[in-house]
Amino acid sequence: MDDDPARTIELLWGTRQRPRRGPRHALTSEQVVAAAIALADADQDLHALSMRRVADSLGVGTMSLYTYVASRTELVEAMLDTVHGEAVERLRQPTPGDWRSGLRHVAAVGWQTYLSHPWMLQVFTGRPPLGPRTIAKYDLELRVVDGIGLTDVEMDGVITLVHTHVEGVARRKLEAERAERRSGITDVQWWAVAGPALAVVLDPERFPVAARVGSAAGQVHQAAYDVDYEYTFGLDRIIEGTAALIGRSGT
Repeated sequence: MDDDPARTIELLWGTRQRPRRGPRHALTSEQVVAAAIALADADQDLHALSMRRVADSLGVGTMSLYTYVASRTELVEAMLDTVHGEAVERLRQPTPGDWRSGLRHVAAVGWQTYLSHPWMLQVFTGRPPLGPRTIAKYDLELRVVDGIGLTDVEMDGVITLVHTHVEGVARRKLEAERAERRSGITDVQWWAVAGPALAVVLDPERFPVAARVGSAAGQVHQAAYDVDYEYTFGLDRIIEGTAALIGRSGT
């Protein structure tokens, strides 16, 4: 079976025993994972990543990689856990203030991680790699909201909500950048053409709310969507909602 969580956990925690017999191991699992991350970062895409490309970048045969990682699925999980180690280092940096600034720090670290490794947005994280770096990251994030009046389940929910928001906005930002590269025009240039053209065909009486709100947003953002505004707006609402939840608990 390609997807074996128990086997992957052995790899991530370093408990897998390699056979003592056979050819000498010229590489380490860490080197294989690092090479894969470098390729995915350069491509800004995960679809082109293959065991053969990783092997070629390391100057070894493809089959030899299976000594270190059992499958491409396992390799991707190891890549995620390794990248989460970068987030751990940033999360450990002291941040002044209360849980509000702590949540902003969690969001900022997630934002930086996605922009540094866009391929992460192509990975389903509903079943996260249960490696030491991933769990260390989760532990540090939870400490931000520990002891402020939330239940354990609510603590998990708040951190998940922050990540879901950051992931969604990061996805929009990266998609917008790809669209700009493909089309050769910026969002402002696109809106300068699309806005007047839409005004010709859009009947405000038929779509009164959409016309009013869309016009106001378009004038402010000079585009259909402003990533920086949405990032800040959404995070502020999450923090306000968390404060209300704490207040409802009577703490």
